[in-house]
Amino acid sequence: MRRLTLLLSCLLLQACTQTEQGLQQSLVSAVTGPQDITLTPQQIADTPYASLYARINHGPRIFVVLAFNEAGSQKWVTADEAMLVTVHGRLVKTLGLKDNLQDVSNLAQDPLAQGLTLAEGAQWTRIIQWQEQGKVRADTATSRFHRLADSTLEIAGQQVPCRVWQEYVTLSATHRQWHNTFWIDNRSGEVVQAQQTLAADDFPVETTLLKPAKS
Repeated sequence: MRRLTLLLSCLLLQACTQTEQGLQQSLVSAVTGPQDITLTPQQIADTPYASLYARINHGPRIFVVLAFNEAGSQKWVTADEAMLVTVHGRLVKTLGLKDNLQDVSNLAQDPLAQGLTLAEGAQWTRIIQWQEQGKVRADTATSRFHRLADSTLEIAGQQVPCRVWQEYVTLSATHRQWHNTFWIDNRSGEVVQAQQTLAADDFPVETTLLKPAKS
């Protein structure tokens, strides 16, 4: 709990720093609504915690820090105390959002666990449980991976060459379909950017890893 309090304090201080950038920016925000947060490479480096950008359900881009790194599960907390839980860069649980992803099974077999050996046509099956319009739902999801053209991202002032994979997801019971996209660092095999949907083609979440957790 103490660590979480410190993390939230860090986020609130960062938000204050952003608002101190001038009256003009404040007036623009008041007229147009919340603006995307952008930190300099030095600000990112100076933050004592692992961090990422997140865009949740088409909202503004926010700055998120790592609260806990436990048994391969990374728990990221926002300034308003929502939480994103990732494993190998994949969202596997959320807390404090309008609708939440509650559980994903069979994570040990997720092809993202071995990003540099991920092969064309790789498949993965798991059971997912989520909230949709206040109702709890569950279904079996099957994924198939297709490699797109490689890309180089600029993240925190660094050029990061990436393999880009698109994951096509189908639900067994309802046959609903959607796709996720993952940018995998060509050197480390770590997912550094992702565009994901919590479940059932609803509630998109975009993430960009700014400062990885120390192993």
